[in-house]
Amino acid sequence: MAFRSWVFCGTATLLSPCWQSETGTESKCLQLEGTSPTFSDVPTPKVVSPREIAASLTELWSPRVIAEVDDAYIKVAKIQGSFVWHSHEGEDEMFLVLKGRMRIEMEGGPVELGEGGLFVVPKGVRHNTVAEEECHLMLIERKTTLHTGDVVAEKTRTIAEQLRPV
Repeated sequence: MAFRSWVFCGTATLLSPCWQSETGTESKCLQLEGTSPTFSDVPTPKVVSPREIAASLTELWSPRVIAEVDDAYIKVAKIQGSFVWHSHEGEDEMFLVLKGRMRIEMEGGPVELGEGGLFVVPKGVRHNTVAEEECHLMLIERKTTLHTGDVVAEKTRTIAEQLRPV
């Protein structure tokens, strides 16, 4: 369930947060008991560690979705070697290095990223990612972003493959 809105719940005179299922068919509201509110049947958010999940991956160049925020996926990947030149005409692509080093080659020149380094490749910019040694990444991309953008290559992964459980 995802937080959707603040509403008047029952006879309460205060606004209460309500959660609604993705299909909109089920909702749960904050229950007011005396003066201290308690949550009833509201899913507890799951805490995840992007570093740990990236380290556990067994496939190179195969990003996995670990969370979503609005219309974006949060992904992690383990890379080594060279990827494929491509672009995303309608989407920016954010890279954050969790472990190691990488280079993002672009027609205007490369960008070097070390651990903790973050870079956003603007939409429409042709780029290729390279890591001389194993590198762990976190990416934030719109849900419409195709893995290898405007090209299909051996390393291309579908969104269904990226959504597989970790």
